[in-house]
Amino acid sequence: MKLHTTPVARAVSALLFGAAALGAAPAGAQTTPAPAAKPAAAPAEAQRIVVTGIRASLESALRQKRGLDSVAEVITAEDIGKMPDKNIADSLQRVPGVAISSASASEGGFDENDRVSLRGTNPSLTQTLINGHGIGSGDWFVLNQTGTVGRSVSYSLLPSELVKQVVVRKSAQADLVEGGVAGAVDIQTRKPLEFRQALTLEASVGAVYADLPRKTDPQLSALINWKGETVGVMAQVFSQKRSLRRDGIETLGYSRISATSPIAQTNPDLAGVAYPNAVGSALFEQTRERTGGLITVQVQPTKELGFDLTAFTSEMKARNYNRNYLVWGSRILGGGGNQAPQAPDAGYVVKDGTLVKASFTPIPGNQYVIVDNILRPDARSETGFVNLDGQFKTGNLTVSGKLGSSRGKGETPSQAVFEGDVFNTGASWTLNGIDRAPDSGVRAGNPAVFTGTRLDWIFGASPARTKDNEDWAQLDGEWRFTEGLFSSVKTGLRSTKHERDSQFVAQGPKWSADPFNVANLPAWNGQTYPSDFGKGLSGNFLRNVWQLDPGVLEAWGNRFSNRDPLERQYFPGEFAMEEKNLAAYVMGNFLGEGWSGNVGVRVVQSKVGVLTNVAIPGSVCAVQAPCAVPGAITTSAFGSFYRKLVENTHTDVLPSLNLKWDLSPNLVGRFALAKTLARPDFSALGGSVSLDDTNRTGSGGNPNLEPIRSTNLDASLEWYFAPRSVLSAGLFVMDLKNYVGFGVSDGVYFNEQNRRFDTYRISSPVNSKGRVKGLEFGWQQSFGAGFGANLNYTYADGEEQGGRPLVGNSKHTWNAGAWFENDTFNARVAYNFRSKFFNGLDRASAQNQADTATLSASLGWKINERFTLSLDGMNLNNPVLKYYADNTSQPTAVYNNGRQYYLTLRVKL
Repeated sequence: MKLHTTPVARAVSALLFGAAALGAAPAGAQTTPAPAAKPAAAPAEAQRIVVTGIRASLESALRQKRGLDSVAEVITAEDIGKMPDKNIADSLQRVPGVAISSASASEGGFDENDRVSLRGTNPSLTQTLINGHGIGSGDWFVLNQTGTVGRSVSYSLLPSELVKQVVVRKSAQADLVEGGVAGAVDIQTRKPLEFRQALTLEASVGAVYADLPRKTDPQLSALINWKGETVGVMAQVFSQKRSLRRDGIETLGYSRISATSPIAQTNPDLAGVAYPNAVGSALFEQTRERTGGLITVQVQPTKELGFDLTAFTSEMKARNYNRNYLVWGSRILGGGGNQAPQAPDAGYVVKDGTLVKASFTPIPGNQYVIVDNILRPDARSETGFVNLDGQFKTGNLTVSGKLGSSRGKGETPSQAVFEGDVFNTGASWTLNGIDRAPDSGVRAGNPAVFTGTRLDWIFGASPARTKDNEDWAQLDGEWRFTEGLFSSVKTGLRSTKHERDSQFVAQGPKWSADPFNVANLPAWNGQTYPSDFGKGLSGNFLRNVWQLDPGVLEAWGNRFSNRDPLERQYFPGEFAMEEKNLAAYVMGNFLGEGWSGNVGVRVVQSKVGVLTNVAIPGSVCAVQAPCAVPGAITTSAFGSFYRKLVENTHTDVLPSLNLKWDLSPNLVGRFALAKTLARPDFSALGGSVSLDDTNRTGSGGNPNLEPIRSTNLDASLEWYFAPRSVLSAGLFVMDLKNYVGFGVSDGVYFNEQNRRFDTYRISSPVNSKGRVKGLEFGWQQSFGAGFGANLNYTYADGEEQGGRPLVGNSKHTWNAGAWFENDTFNARVAYNFRSKFFNGLDRASAQNQADTATLSASLGWKINERFTLSLDGMNLNNPVLKYYADNTSQPTAVYNNGRQYYLTLRVKL
């Protein structure tokens, strides 16, 4: 692989590979020697850990990992701070069994990792907690707000500066919150009374340079902590801005030439052949501004009694401008409007059932190009929570509790959209697999000129919004014993209420303003794509393309778009739901000579209420003539509908067992067996239903989905052969029941044609089965003289019933790294690889992501006890993200986001 490097990147690489070219160190995955029968570290012990260097932080992480009875990985604060990690997902990718992705819907891949998954599963099957409780999350991208709405948390809202440590729990315990089939990621923040000094002031001032947009932006964060004898207060704030540019070539799904099409009549070999709906040069630019903070007040009046109150907020303003200039395959080959299907010229090529090469001679009046300029000036997301923790000890009894609330939101208040048609140009494309971007072109006309473009439509979710709220209350008790098999018994209750709802206004043209009049088209000032567009991509695609000035586009969109919330309410994209969960558990911790563990059972009851919108087909409902359907809503231009509430109650019994043996002073064996659960994606439960009364069929969500359940087995060996060193191997199996696939289910709805409720066959998500089995290997070693390295690898083989792929299943994930540290300098380099995986559906076509690899590095200089300077590089190998549909002859997208460099000065007072 050829690396295109800048002088800064070459300097980074030279130092790192010259000083420590031994691999890449994932952030804190293993553990150091400990007494053979030492139990898990008590909360007080964990709180006193203060880490001040790479080697010390790795030792702390390994010590805590070894002390746990369950299968887990630990990352400490210094690990995150010393790596080029700008959100927590970046750090997690360096531990065994963890895979990350930079997108969660159809927004395509970016330069910042946003979703976390465990052991070859969908990110929705991994639970994310902060200090042991859930968090409401929001997404800035409109398709995450109105389309596929999952349960995974957006890590783009969680800066790494907040973290004391992260515990990745791979095996379940009865006392841990349910909700992750594959496991849970628990992000733990600092507490005021943990600090050594009475007053601590820390700050970082820096800048990030992104080489593709060629912009430098500020990065600021600060922490102040005061502690007295019994009271402490800590406050953190952050303000981080980044400029993004993504150059891409997209093919927007695939269609097939019908056997009855005129093209198939004249060209029989094209019957049933797939072709790209559109092949386009896509330019995406964005400014992300992440601001927020965390405040914690801790009160410890006695050793037996303590409270802490924590509040957190994070907002991301995510203004973005997306452009695409597309050869319109579906219009050319499929026809439409007044245009008949046009067969390709002689010399076309079919490969793997796909029309991979085609050329079309211009026919006057035919449309060959469609162009989109889409501005979302106020796209944003936010998350936050308030949580009160308390603990009381008396004798051998410890009582603790949590009470809190979290709110998340994703919002697109407006979209300014110009979609235009271009005629008489002719067109061509060549699909080059996934190793080279598709070639595309026009036979006539000039893509760099706006003249001749006609307004096609004004569309888009505008406004769009989703809210995600959770409230919780928890009470736990633990009784410790001084003799006998069990060292303690824990029991507890937890109650949560989770609410999710969405709003979707599908804007259209404001007819009274006459937007289709040529005189009312937006004014073009001669702007085109940047002159270096596509420099990181190979291929002969359209590069010099016209674009509208974003200010002109926004003003034009505000003038000509109809965003009336009643008339333009797009009810098929809206839903609301509420989950009330009640859990109770009992768990015994046992401890013997050289062994320990826990056994317990958690019982969970989930009451789910889903409010879906049901279309009324062929409706004659009108305001003047009320509909016969009770509760019909008739104000939407998209038809009449009514709301249907579906309620279900699910009860699950989740036993768990964790065992740990100290087989020798340096060898630890682990075994775990548990039942786990996760709840279906919100859109799978709440997607609205459209009906065909005549055939009594329909499509939509499935509010009757059962929770996803799994029986998980883990077994592992860990050899702590030297300080800060470990060699580990493990196997895992997940037997998934009620995995969410797609199929047909029965539902009862009102048949307007027959004026009664009938049973319909609904195409929707259905409960299926799946299985994942795999192996994990890890190696970390300190060589002395400040050098160290580690390597880990995960094999995860998963499939859904019938041999279909599991969403998010990469068979191979590995990372490697090296580090060096002395009293003045430190350096790290990390390389991460993830093999191909199925990412879901995009425009009814499969979406697979090809193999992905990233290289990052960090340099640090300790100027003195108060000042340190660091230079971090992200995506130094300038990766190209590649996606494809049913096979690699059907590329769907290639993206290049460039490299990013962070220069940061940290101050401690």
